[in-house]
Amino acid sequence: MATYSKLPSGRWRVQIRRGDIYRAATFEKKSDARDWSTQIEAQAEQVQKGGLINPKGLKVGHLVEMYREAIPGGGRTKGACLARLESRLKRTSPDRLAFALRDYIDKRQAEGAGGVTIAQDLSYLSTVLDWARHTRRIDVDPEVARDARRGLKHRKLNTRSNERDRTPTQAELDALFAHWAAENPWRHIPMIEVVRFALASAMRLGEITRITAEDVDEARRAVIIRQRKDPKKKELNDQLVPLVGEAWTMVQMKLDAKATGRLFPYNPRSVSAAFTRTCQKVGIADLHFHDLRHAATAQLFRMGLDIPRVAMITGHRSWENLKRYTNLQPEDVHDALRD
Repeated sequence: MATYSKLPSGRWRVQIRRGDIYRAATFEKKSDARDWSTQIEAQAEQVQKGGLINPKGLKVGHLVEMYREAIPGGGRTKGACLARLESRLKRTSPDRLAFALRDYIDKRQAEGAGGVTIAQDLSYLSTVLDWARHTRRIDVDPEVARDARRGLKHRKLNTRSNERDRTPTQAELDALFAHWAAENPWRHIPMIEVVRFALASAMRLGEITRITAEDVDEARRAVIIRQRKDPKKKELNDQLVPLVGEAWTMVQMKLDAKATGRLFPYNPRSVSAAFTRTCQKVGIADLHFHDLRHAATAQLFRMGLDIPRVAMITGHRSWENLKRYTNLQPEDVHDALRD
């Protein structure tokens, strides 16, 4: 039932309570407040009856905005994608979404976006529509976005990213280390130390820079990695990860000098930028910091660790996701047989 109250400013405040539904808004005129409350009460009644609502004037861009406010976070890529969807679909009503997505895909292709990127856009949109339908009971069809994604193959767009198998050679690592060794020793980021730890731990850069002394379990020679990346588990994904070889030695040295706080207190973007900049200076092409994780994972297999033990270190959930990081060569098989 709606209740109305006149504020000292002269505006009208209307509140609606119906079951577990509560809505409130403020209007200049009482007539506007009544019109709004009539619409909201009708929607609330429909929801309570198990139906779906179809708010007047609702646009898809507004749904994206609602989702971003209700489900914050998710990283830069997700944020940029949702911002783009919100902007470009701000005038699109749900019943016209299929046609709007046709034009959206055309424009993204003209901008140079590939199939993988466009498919990601559409996946995020289907997530928004799922959220709107199942948590807000809004009459939208998530299959529209999924159909558009399935239709990308008819545009001859490849929606599967190419697996990257680039790893640094020893000569490339030597060149990087020599360059950093010759730089100002008082530089803010000790790149040799960070790269050595990445090669020993197989951790992502963000994981390395989040390690704290408090999260190290010295008795078990392990560390808790907070919020570790997992495509199927977005929240509370903390993992206890063993530190082997040089990775544990380096952490021990850090603990001797620091009892609290981050052990590698550097901005991951700055580390990545410094790595890329140095690669360009010494003439190394197409090498990313994340490629160190690839090289480190392959080394774990060369050390004789089996799949479950390597996965415990790297955090991979399946062999399908892990096998692309093995990078084993024929000579590795022969060396193992000789051992």
